[in-house]
Amino acid sequence: MTEESTALYVVPTPLGHLGDMTQRAIDVLRRVRWVAAEDTRHSAPLLRHYGSTARLLAAHEHNEEGAARQVIARLAAGESVALVVDAGTPAVSDPGARLVGRVRAAGYRVVPLPGACAAVVALSAAGWSEARFLFYGFLPSKAGQRAEALRTLVDLPWALVFYEAPHRILDTIDALSAVFEPTRQVVLARELTKMFESIHCCPLGEARDWLLADANRQRGEFVVLVAGAPAKIGDGEGERVLTVLLDEGLPVSQATRLAHAITGAGKKSLYQRALRWHDERRPSDAVAGPEIL
Repeated sequence: MTEESTALYVVPTPLGHLGDMTQRAIDVLRRVRWVAAEDTRHSAPLLRHYGSTARLLAAHEHNEEGAARQVIARLAAGESVALVVDAGTPAVSDPGARLVGRVRAAGYRVVPLPGACAAVVALSAAGWSEARFLFYGFLPSKAGQRAEALRTLVDLPWALVFYEAPHRILDTIDALSAVFEPTRQVVLARELTKMFESIHCCPLGEARDWLLADANRQRGEFVVLVAGAPAKIGDGEGERVLTVLLDEGLPVSQATRLAHAITGAGKKSLYQRALRWHDERRPSDAVAGPEIL
């Protein structure tokens, strides 16, 4: 090893194109005694392609604790181990985080290598100028939990990055459409670095029709990017508009909805302000008696 001996090496593998493996990653795979792999059947041909003779042990999401014990035993014997997943960087929406944590807790070095990450690849091709992004990964599979997760993200000003499987892509687009404005820009990046790679940008309101126009567009692994929420008019302007509407006699809920639609100010804060306005102007329930001088 060019690095100090006896360590767990976190090794990214190509998303699809075998030429994307770094030389350093190839050198590590050729020199370690063991490779902990998400799917040994998938990784065995990859290791042969790069000339690695390392022995494989399984390290997937269902056996990470047991795999961690095996890796620590190998490290204790003075043998370095590489950690790989089927594609991309271990522990980033893939197995590996718990194993890495156990190795660090046991006092052994963890050496991360740079390499393929689908989220970064998709962002680099989006052409968006947002300086910040939030990587979410896979949304919950249950519809209610997915909708709740999206509601917490809808007002964030950063680009949002999701991973999605082909059999759920339409459900995810429907869930996004139910929460986000149809004008929000999305990028559907499919099969990145592979033969049938496609990167399509459109308003969210058009994404479903684009996917349905050709069944092939629903195939493969997806990175879905959603542009950040547009800048809002300040809450002060929202409260000014809200007060005007309430003074005109509109109900609290209707005034809140209109003030939000007009100014973009947060619904929750507008609603709370409307309730305070209502309380401040509510006549006293008590009937005033004669003054006693």
